[in-house]
Amino acid sequence: MSTPIESPAAQIPVNGAQTALAAAPTNKKQPYPFWLGGTPLDLTKVRMQATGDKGMINSIKKTVRTAGVLGLFDGITGTWFRQMTYSICRFWAYDESKKLIGADAKSPAWKLALAGSMAGGIAGFVGNPGELIMVRLQSDFAKPPEKRLNYKNCLDGLYRMVKEEGWSSLARGVGPNVFRAILMNASQLASYDFFKAELLKTGHFEDNIYVHTTASFAAGTVATTVCSPADVLKSRIMAASGAEGRSTLGMIRLSMKNEGPMFMFKGWLPAWTRLQPTTMLIFITLEQLKNAVDWYRGDI
Repeated sequence: MSTPIESPAAQIPVNGAQTALAAAPTNKKQPYPFWLGGTPLDLTKVRMQATGDKGMINSIKKTVRTAGVLGLFDGITGTWFRQMTYSICRFWAYDESKKLIGADAKSPAWKLALAGSMAGGIAGFVGNPGELIMVRLQSDFAKPPEKRLNYKNCLDGLYRMVKEEGWSSLARGVGPNVFRAILMNASQLASYDFFKAELLKTGHFEDNIYVHTTASFAAGTVATTVCSPADVLKSRIMAASGAEGRSTLGMIRLSMKNEGPMFMFKGWLPAWTRLQPTTMLIFITLEQLKNAVDWYRGDI
């Protein structure tokens, strides 16, 4: 009697399923749902960047002193709106960009960075109104009372911006925002794939949560440093309104004159403190969601 031959899928461990399935020409993996990609530290970062508050702890103390503990959550609706537009869009665009240029997680770093840049450009443009409203809501209470916009929430802010400043106001700061989004996605998404692939190449690691945690930690540090200059400019331009608005070059000249070149890294610590756990949670959760989708489809 002949011995039954096991299927290729049964002969490989779970962690190797994705590699084997990808190599099989008759069993091409389906794309993941786009919506898989969809704090007080963010508030502190924006206020330090937009108003010149010195030091993360001092900025937090100032907010609590002037607005109470609940003041740390000013602009939370803007954060939600931004997440529902920019964040969801960028993961979908990254996957589509990789397919367009023929890249995957094992591709060279420059190819991953190119796909990340393409995704950042798309997501930065789509998410600009959400980013704009978030920055204005978070920086408003730090301004003198006579200069505050006093938006009730993100929807009220959108309505008033269009009514008082015209539809073109929704594009305020789109240049530095798109540039920052390109830097963010080229550094964060691409560096995560790069670090993960390099760890797996050593042969000492398996594709599991430990690799995901290490790669996402490294990606968060790289992304914070690369994006800091554009992030500062974006926050300062978006926090201004009406006649206060300045061009990107004008804002650079003014900031360089008043603060020197290190203004580009204003708020780096709260930005890193916010982005680091966020980056880790995003990628660890995304990997688990992908595993769940694979399980549901019967791929593992």
